[in-house]
Amino acid sequence: MSDREKYSLVIKTPVGLIEISSTDDFISSILFFDEDPNSTTEKIPQLILDAERQFQEYFSGERKIFDLPIQQTGTDFQQTVWKELQNIPFGETISYLELSRRIGDVKSIRAAGTANGKNKLNIIVPCHRVIGSDGSLTGYGGGLHRKEFLLRHEGSWPVGKQISLF
Repeated sequence: MSDREKYSLVIKTPVGLIEISSTDDFISSILFFDEDPNSTTEKIPQLILDAERQFQEYFSGERKIFDLPIQQTGTDFQQTVWKELQNIPFGETISYLELSRRIGDVKSIRAAGTANGKNKLNIIVPCHRVIGSDGSLTGYGGGLHRKEFLLRHEGSWPVGKQISLF
């Protein structure tokens, strides 16, 4: 991806600002920001405009699955974890332990959690759908408030349930 053009667009969403970045061929990152990173490029390719539309549909409740070409750089293990994250259906959650089971090694729970945290395609690769074995919201690079919002939006986190910060 390093030799290709890179493009970015910052959009406003119910969870704050999201920067959508791409090459000519793939969405390469979806990142949260609290303040505008002023990274919007002059040229915005159709691919990013498609992503923007799909995010609008997602947040309005019209879309449950994203249909975009994606690619992010990572180790083989990280790629395995990220691929497995995409198998967690909208409206469902799994634990970090279950994630490690699904990739074939329950002893890799910490490594799976670390790989989950290195995901740069937030929401599209739904790392927010992984919760603690005790059912608590834990570990989300975008902030637990965003994780809670996304899970409530998808119907997998009851409105009355509180966030456990400890």
